[in-house]
Amino acid sequence: MKTSRRQFIRNSALTASGAGLVGLPSIEAIAAQRRYVSPNAKLQIGVIGCNGMGWSDLRSHLLQSDVQCVALADVDQSVLDKRAVDVEKMQGTKPQVYKDYRKMLENKALDAVIIGTPDHWHCMALIDSLSAGKHVYCEKPLANSIEECTLMLSAAKRYNKIIQIGQWQRSGSHYEKAIEYVRSGKLGNIRLVKVWAYQGWMMPVPVKPDSAPPAGVDYDMWLGPAPKRPFNPNRFHFNFRWFWDYAGGLMTDWGVHEIDIALYAMKAKAPKSVMASGGKLAYPDDASETPDTLQAVYEYDGFNMLWEHATGIDGGNYGRTEGIAFIGNNATLVLDRGGWALHPETETRNGIKVYKVEDIPDQARNGDYLNEHTKNFVQAIKDNNPAILKCGIETGSVAAINAHMGNIAYKTGRKVYWDAAAGNFKNDPQANTIMKASYHNGWKLPMV
Repeated sequence: MKTSRRQFIRNSALTASGAGLVGLPSIEAIAAQRRYVSPNAKLQIGVIGCNGMGWSDLRSHLLQSDVQCVALADVDQSVLDKRAVDVEKMQGTKPQVYKDYRKMLENKALDAVIIGTPDHWHCMALIDSLSAGKHVYCEKPLANSIEECTLMLSAAKRYNKIIQIGQWQRSGSHYEKAIEYVRSGKLGNIRLVKVWAYQGWMMPVPVKPDSAPPAGVDYDMWLGPAPKRPFNPNRFHFNFRWFWDYAGGLMTDWGVHEIDIALYAMKAKAPKSVMASGGKLAYPDDASETPDTLQAVYEYDGFNMLWEHATGIDGGNYGRTEGIAFIGNNATLVLDRGGWALHPETETRNGIKVYKVEDIPDQARNGDYLNEHTKNFVQAIKDNNPAILKCGIETGSVAAINAHMGNIAYKTGRKVYWDAAAGNFKNDPQANTIMKASYHNGWKLPMV
């Protein structure tokens, strides 16, 4: 029974591919379950970046009848047109649409915004939204550089609005129970935490020629502060993740989720040192820039953390494509999006091998955590209480900064040492340059 249960959890994790989300209801199903709420009682939201997770986040919010989408902003007119029609089907009213999100933020009736843009836009979009008096649900990772993360934290303190970061695993009940077990001390001294993402669905990104931007796309606005380059379809929707100009590859895309839970359970925030090795080892000739294979070792007080990622294969640790393993003297707890399991160590007592800790049944996932995460955001706004947020901006910054440190160690090719008090790397001008934001095309890093 034990084996079949663990196989069930592994299969559950494999089924939840890509973002690892349980499927959201259809547009028609969302429309059918919405109930009448007085307009005065509705939270009016807008979306900046309406594709991918921006769209998933909006649909999740609209499962709550007291949320109304009044505005959409996107640089791609075809995306805007489609999403506006879909939103009208779900809620009965059509949102206003904008090619430039800054115009949308002038709407005084707008209470909150969802930021679903590529990573290189997160900092400006969030600070602009806060300065316009809006609450923010921002997709992970928090930003595309450590400097931006720090600046966004300063903006959050200045404007004092509700900010939720889209690391929705924090709203998962089985994660909460696993963390409780880790902190109970039953695992014994935890000397190593493994975090990983093996993504078999990710095939090589084929090389494509540069071309004209698709009709209706404001490509200059899409680039924003990123370096000026000719349009290439590989760098646009979704695949922007694999190019340094806009994102940090799997380390920041998946890593923030897993690193967040690992460090939260271990009550750790900043490493003493990081070293990393990897590269384009699986698909050396494809179009992507970020490493398809990477290992990074983080040193914290009392334990190490090992990050691993690989594309094109699913053979991750403990038979799981993604997850976290807390390796203690008495047992190892293995956790992923499908559930968690205990792997006790054994010892010999009176000539008989016995477990060092009592084994327990494997624990399965329970519910749709993205929906719990968006409900938590809305409730925090209603209560005007950031303390109830499952993943506030400081939490998001810890995960993002640690993930960026792994990429910085990879780029420098050496062990880097972090000075937590100073907020930079010790005696390492190159690493300290990489951690900075680099804005182009006349765009400037926001002032706070």
